[in-house]
Amino acid sequence: MTSSEAFVESLAAEGVTKVPGIVGSAFMDALDMFPAAGIDFVSVAHEQNAVHMADGYARVSNEPSLVVSQNGPGITNFVTGVAAAYWAHTPMVVVTPSAGSMGTGLGGFQETEQLPIFSKITKWQVQVNRPERMAELMRRAFYVAKAESGPVQVDIPRDYFYGESEYEIYPSATVRRGSGTPEQVRHAATLLAEARNPVIVSGGGVVQADGVAEVAALAEYLSAPVTNSYLHNDSFPHSHELSVGPLGYQGSKAAMRLISEADVVFAVGCRLGPFGTLPQHGIDYWPSGARIIQVDTDHRVLGLSKKIHMGIAGDAKETAAAVLDALRERHGERPRNTERIARIAEEKASWAEELASWSARHGEPLSPRRSLALIRDALPDDTIVSTDIGNICSVSNSYLHFDNPRRFLAAMSFGNCGYAYPTALGAKLAAPDNPVMAYVGDGAWGMSMAEVLTAARHDIPVVAVVWNNSQWGAEKKNQIDFYDDRFVGTNLTNPDFAEVAKTMGADGITVDRESDLQGAVRDAFALRKPVVLNVNVDSSELGEPFRRDALRNPIRHLGKYEHLNG
Repeated sequence: MTSSEAFVESLAAEGVTKVPGIVGSAFMDALDMFPAAGIDFVSVAHEQNAVHMADGYARVSNEPSLVVSQNGPGITNFVTGVAAAYWAHTPMVVVTPSAGSMGTGLGGFQETEQLPIFSKITKWQVQVNRPERMAELMRRAFYVAKAESGPVQVDIPRDYFYGESEYEIYPSATVRRGSGTPEQVRHAATLLAEARNPVIVSGGGVVQADGVAEVAALAEYLSAPVTNSYLHNDSFPHSHELSVGPLGYQGSKAAMRLISEADVVFAVGCRLGPFGTLPQHGIDYWPSGARIIQVDTDHRVLGLSKKIHMGIAGDAKETAAAVLDALRERHGERPRNTERIARIAEEKASWAEELASWSARHGEPLSPRRSLALIRDALPDDTIVSTDIGNICSVSNSYLHFDNPRRFLAAMSFGNCGYAYPTALGAKLAAPDNPVMAYVGDGAWGMSMAEVLTAARHDIPVVAVVWNNSQWGAEKKNQIDFYDDRFVGTNLTNPDFAEVAKTMGADGITVDRESDLQGAVRDAFALRKPVVLNVNVDSSELGEPFRRDALRNPIRHLGKYEHLNG
């Protein structure tokens, strides 16, 4: 077969059916076969958003995705999306067609060195150095993406899509991991059995491993509260009596208070990233004196940002199940710790009451917190929600609750604006029967708004709620707190985004009144088409800064700037 046929057959063997990108001559010989192979090429407005779309698709489907575009500027536009996928641990194959092999280094049209650009934000990189190796290296790329839970890059000189050879197309390989050594499992079980206040942190690795049931069973045996790691609110069911909500920025005070008292923490499927364990709500909650058991498939993150007692390089599901088996074998069954469960219920109720009081301002201009609570309560069952970075979207971390995994997609620690909407489009392609909503601030909406064209062209019925407060809210909060209300670059003049959406082939609804908001949400989903909800909210209500420790009151020495001193 030709090397293009080998490329396409490799995708088919991996079950790839959706490939976002922008058409380009560099890979057009392979692209020509996509329809015949059952692969739908989803043409986007900007290449960064193609990667975000692939990110959302992979995280919801739990299968590696693939993204491809034109060499040179098309590929450099991938960078932000690939970095976001890297920090979200998203399995993805990033195909980067490059300049022809005989023209490399001559400074030809659309040429740049594409491997160095992605060297720090991929798990593995390879350049196809002979057309005959096309199938072999594509197969390896998918294997590594699954094995290391992250993006890998396959760089293909554009002339290597041509030529004939004999190829062997293998079926997709499944990656299986264990639960750590028997000694590690027994030691973890002993620590948890002897703990007075064990707490479980359930992270994104639990979702990827389909391990929620196993973590729940372990928690029930221990009568231990379960917190979600930062921006993984779907890693443990909110309705479970032991669920206490997320840690990190705008997280749950119940989770923070309970983990602050822990003597043993079982952190499963999470890297304990620094931003997800910083003090919040005035609570320095990380239990520095506790013994931390960290479980993650990536051995490189064990003990990286937090001191740990023991690290287990293992699968979240398998390890949770193995630890529970060891507990039962050595200690038998345990009665429910009714005192501990009552304390958990008390903390949850206290936090719910406090959060409700923060969201109680009625009337107009519409309170952002009030609108977050109203929209949450109006979402259809089993809605998938993606959130952008920014003030209101980040505050939503306090409000978003999920009972099933793969329902919450956030920009994670890379924190790039423009993430939520294209990711939601990918999520909808992966789960067409689920309602999908993207939360986007008006600043970030400017970066992703063009993808309304994509949603309309491909009939992807995602609802975007755009929080329109005419400002970059997170940065304005910094200017209020540190720069004496000197607003440089943070005020925005916006159109009616609902009307803009209509001109792009979607539908749009503008909401100014509290009484109209929940009805607008229900109407938007009932339309079963792309809809933009332009929600005008109070610009004076802003959440706390992401990190007060990251800024200082200004000091100016030069005479021309002395009036700016803090």
